[in-house]
Amino acid sequence: MNKGVTDVVAYLSWPGLIIALIFGDRMGSRFHLNQSLVIWLAATLISIVARHAPLIGWLIGLVGGLFCAACWFIGIVAAVQGYEKEVPLLGQIRIL
Repeated sequence: MNKGVTDVVAYLSWPGLIIALIFGDRMGSRFHLNQSLVIWLAATLISIVARHAPLIGWLIGLVGGLFCAACWFIGIVAAVQGYEKEVPLLGQIRIL
């Protein structure tokens, strides 16, 4: 896959991220692969916390889910346009 396709596929789902990591342009798409990984990990962590937090779990899930959805939308729009724009708060985290 070329860089543009790899960037977009990374944001689609967990399997899309894994496919992009294995078959995509890893060096050219490192920024979007990292952004996508951080967003998916944050969403997973928020969902786990929301399920196990008594009384306010629903609020954590709602606010955290909306935040992750907004970050995902910003990331995928930047990937489609070919920009490397960091998502709010999560964009500074580097895993890859």
